[in-house]
Amino acid sequence: MSSVLTIRVPEAVQHDLESLAEMTGRSRSWLAMEAIKEYLEREQWQVSQIHAGLVEADAGDFASTEEVAGVFDKWASRAG
Repeated sequence: MSSVLTIRVPEAVQHDLESLAEMTGRSRSWLAMEAIKEYLEREQWQVSQIHAGLVEADAGDFASTEEVAGVFDKWASRAG
């Protein structure tokens, strides 16, 4: 089941959406739905990770100095 959602967008966004729809052969609705789904998935993940981190912090569960240094060393060696 689907429902209708009406939103106001700047003309430039509407133009870009129409242009992309034409180039890809997709409908504007399909493109907008995909964009919203991807945004929601990303934001829900980020907010859930923030909440999990706050729960850990409230419990006093922090990484040790050695653990933090190990992560920095790992990424520094890959960058060099």
